Amino acid sequence: MRRPRVLWLFVACVTGLLVAGAIPGAISSALAADAAASAEALESLRAALAEPGAAVESVAKEAWVDSPLTKADALSARDLLWDAHRAAKHAACQAEIEARELRDGDLVMPFFMKTFGAKPASGHSLWISLHGGGGAPSRVNDQQWENQKKLYKLEEGIYVAPRAPTNTWNLWHEAHIDRLFHRLIENLVITGEVDPNRVYVLGYSAGGDGVYQLAPRMADHWAAAAMMAGHPNGVSLEPVRNVPFALQVGALDTAYDRAKIGADYGRALEAFRAADPNGYETFVKIHEGKGHWMDRDDAAALPWMVKQIRNPVPDRIVWQPTASRASSSWLALPADAPRAGGIIDARIDGQVIDIFRAEGIETLLIRLDDRMVDCDRPVTIRFGDRVLYAGPVTRSISTLARTLADRGDRELLFPCEITVAIPLGE
Repeated sequence: MRRPRVLWLFVACVTGLLVAGAIPGAISSALAADAAASAEALESLRAALAEPGAAVESVAKEAWVDSPLTKADALSARDLLWDAHRAAKHAACQAEIEARELRDGDLVMPFFMKTFGAKPASGHSLWISLHGGGGAPSRVNDQQWENQKKLYKLEEGIYVAPRAPTNTWNLWHEAHIDRLFHRLIENLVITGEVDPNRVYVLGYSAGGDGVYQLAPRMADHWAAAAMMAGHPNGVSLEPVRNVPFALQVGALDTAYDRAKIGADYGRALEAFRAADPNGYETFVKIHEGKGHWMDRDDAAALPWMVKQIRNPVPDRIVWQPTASRASSSWLALPADAPRAGGIIDARIDGQVIDIFRAEGIETLLIRLDDRMVDCDRPVTIRFGDRVLYAGPVTRSISTLARTLADRGDRELLFPCEITVAIPLGE
C-alpha cells in the first residue's frame, strides 16, 4: 500500500536535519557503537581466530559477531579477517599458480605467466591478455594462445595469457570465465604478488570480443580494459562507468562490420563521458590503413592503461547484474534474487545514496563503510522522491565476514549493509 506523501516528506525533512547536523549531537552520539562492547567483540574475534584450525566461516556463527563496532575496531576486524582468510587459502592459491592451470569442474584453463620489472611495495600490476580464435579447431586456438604470449611487453607487471578452456565462438563470454578470472586474480593477490587495484584486462580479435563482455560484467575487478579488433555482439558499455576503456580497431577491418561498429561504440563511450565527466575514461583510436591486424600499433593503449588505478568504492555505479555476478562494489542482490535483465544506477553524495534506476530489481543490498559515508551518522537512501531508508547504519563483524566470503577482496569488505525494497512500477 502506498504511504501518504505527507509522511514521506516528513521523514525526508527529519532525515535531512539529521544528516545536516541541525539536530543536536546527542542523536549522532546515540547512533555510535558502544566502545566497550565493540572492544569486547574485537577481542573475541582475535581470540577465535587464534585458535588452532580456526576459520572465518566458523567465526561467523558466534553470537558476538553482530555487536556494533566503532570505526577503529571495524578497521582492525577487517585486517584480522583478511589475514585469516589469506593464511587459510595461501597454500592452495600458491599450488594453482605453480601448476599454471585452473580447473572449473571438467574445464581446464592453462595460463602462461611472465613477470616484468621489480615488484612495487603494493605488489605488481596484473595484465590478463586474451587470445583470439574462437569457434575453430583446438590447434588454431593453441596457435592464437602462443601468439598472445608474446604480443605485448611491460615495463612492470605480471603478464598472464590464459588459454580458453573451450574452443567455442564465445570462448571468453561464458560464465565459467568470470569464476576462473576471479580465482586467478585472488590467487595472485593472496600470495602477495599483485596489487588488487592495478588489474587490467586486454584482448585481441576474439579476445577483444571477450573484453567487450568482461569489462562491464566484472567491472569492479578492473583498473582498465583494452579491446583490440573485437566485436561487441550487442553488449552495452554503460556499466563501464568506472572502468577506463580503450577501444582500437583497424579502419579496414570490415569483417563482421568490426570497424563500423567499433567506431559507433567509440562514439557511444564519448557520449557517456560528455554526460558524466567524472566517469567513462576512454581511449578510442580507429587505425587508418590497418585491417584486422594493426601491426602492434594497438600497444599504444598500454601506457594509457598503466596510469589507471581502480577505485574499489566509486561514488557512482552503473551495474547490470548477470547470472554469474551477484554484486558489484558496494551494490549487491540477495542470493535468491533474479539477476539477469536488470540495471541499477546509484550514487553516494555525503550521507545520501540516490538510486536513479533499478529496472528489474525488487530488493537491493547497499554496503557501506567509512570510506564512503560517516557510519556514526544516519544515512538516507532515496529512489526518486521516495525515501526508502532513513536512519543509522551498524558496523559488524558478521557483515565483514559475509562480504569477505562473497568477494574475497580486501578492498571490498564492508562492515555495514542496508537492505531496501524497490517500489514496483516506479
